[in-house]
Amino acid sequence: MELLDRIDSFVRAHELIEPGGAVCCLVSGGPDSTCLWHALGGLGYRVSAVHVNHKLRGAESEEDARFCAEVLGAEVIELDGRGLSEAELREQRYSVVPERLRATGHTASDQVETILYRLVSRGTATGMAPARADGVIHPLLGVWRGESKAYCEAQGLRFRADASNPDTKRGLIRDEILPLLRRLHPQADANLLRALDRRETLPPPLAELLAAPAGSRRVDLGGGVMAVREYDRLWLERGPVELKGEVRWGAWRIRSRAEGLKVRGWRAGDRLAGRRKKIQDVFVDAKIPRSEREAWPLVVRGDEVVAIPGIVEHPDVDVERD
Repeated sequence: MELLDRIDSFVRAHELIEPGGAVCCLVSGGPDSTCLWHALGGLGYRVSAVHVNHKLRGAESEEDARFCAEVLGAEVIELDGRGLSEAELREQRYSVVPERLRATGHTASDQVETILYRLVSRGTATGMAPARADGVIHPLLGVWRGESKAYCEAQGLRFRADASNPDTKRGLIRDEILPLLRRLHPQADANLLRALDRRETLPPPLAELLAAPAGSRRVDLGGGVMAVREYDRLWLERGPVELKGEVRWGAWRIRSRAEGLKVRGWRAGDRLAGRRKKIQDVFVDAKIPRSEREAWPLVVRGDEVVAIPGIVEHPDVDVERD
């Protein structure tokens, strides 16, 4: 089945579950978690199930718990959820059976809602990661909500109607905001996911910097590059890097047999050590385009430039260019 193949590919691509490994599905009885429970079993994983009863909806909560126990074979855990927010209830569910790998039925549709909420509340388009550090995984992030329901119907699986409170933040996004966005463009959901995919190609420290609350902060991206954020502005700075072993600077590989050397970019007024000639003039003589000069590496001792890779050699410095 095509849907099973997609789930299998997603699990393998993100290394969510070891082949034939054990996984505990956190089930509500709705079509998403029922699809998750059945699909992972069909893919050969050793599946168990847990249902958390927060006891917030009276008889309906009891019916959900009974269904999960009888139909999905779930262990039912009762936790008092009174007075907790949506996020706190979710973390309460995630906290059960911490010794096991836990899978949730969050789908691509949930991912779109998460992106929209975080975009509005934080100013950054971030979503759920396929795996969390605490052992919670989301194997259905490549499956749309309608697809999980259709899977259950095709397989003859019974499921409960997921409770939806229109007053919740997620319910507001699902029932009011997303329908309006789809009127603007029918591919709104897919395009929001595509925006997230592009962000996920960023280095993790840079992605975290973009996702952080507005303010002033900086992160080290390695190789002497610092990302600096000042409220709604972001830029990169390149500082001196100690020349120990090999330093990569753009296309250059620089090594040294001497102590006390560093690699940095060109600064106005730089001169060659022991000479009056400015580095700017060296660049001109070497016909280095103006657009490349600021990114060109210099090897320095203190404030003195002792080598310019590809232009001025030093006996203790070896350079290669890719």
